[in-house]
Amino acid sequence: MRIHCLIDNTVRNSIYWGEHGLCMLIEHAGSRILYDTGGSGEVLEHNLDQAGIQPGSIDAVVLSHNHRDHTGGLGWLLERHPAVPVYAHPAVLEEHFTRHGEGTLPKGLTFDLASLAERLILHKGIQEVLPGIHASGEIQPRPHPEGRSAYHMVRSGGGWIPDPYLDDQALILKTGQGLVLVCGCCHAGLLNTLEWVEAHFGQAPETVVGGLHLKTADQHTMTALMVALEARGIPELYPNHCTGEHALVKLMTAFPDHVHPFPAGSTLTFDA
Repeated sequence: MRIHCLIDNTVRNSIYWGEHGLCMLIEHAGSRILYDTGGSGEVLEHNLDQAGIQPGSIDAVVLSHNHRDHTGGLGWLLERHPAVPVYAHPAVLEEHFTRHGEGTLPKGLTFDLASLAERLILHKGIQEVLPGIHASGEIQPRPHPEGRSAYHMVRSGGGWIPDPYLDDQALILKTGQGLVLVCGCCHAGLLNTLEWVEAHFGQAPETVVGGLHLKTADQHTMTALMVALEARGIPELYPNHCTGEHALVKLMTAFPDHVHPFPAGSTLTFDA
């Protein structure tokens, strides 16, 4: 099983283009899954080409959530591979916004996902995408801090409320080295997500890859997170995207043997 970071804010290999967004390619037993599609078709096209991946060879797409930096390349992909199934939480179809000055701007999808009809597979619970690879569905409960932004909003009753991030979902990979948790933005919160995985799969992830949305975490939240991780048993962490430079430095300082940046061009391989 192989995880290849196709799109991230930063790049390790100059043949790839970077942008504010995320796309992971998971390859297993001859099949390929795209977890998110980055922020644009332009970057997705370039980086797939550099990786030697034809759009038609993708067997499934899993969306971590609605936000445009994770879904911006989906329209381009569907034009070239219209038969590919797309897995998501039902709330991915709802409108999402970000505050901008005195107003709001759309934050989510740029086209109507519902038009995909039977190719759009929506479920609030766990979905098996391929053998050994599951989409988490909705992550509840959330007793610990979430990965929030004060600017993310949704409409409610004619007004605005903070985005509840109900569509936030992760991927869980069963490998020979234990469970691997792949996060898009981890808006549900890292500790909440880890506890959810343990409750539903009977073991804690040995490895965590992806965006952890700690860029807005204050000192108290970061300290509590690191104490909790140490108490649980520190997984191997491969953070990128929305983790935030400040949080990444703190994690690397606290757990230097367990934290590894994962920019575009990075690859992890696990026994099946």
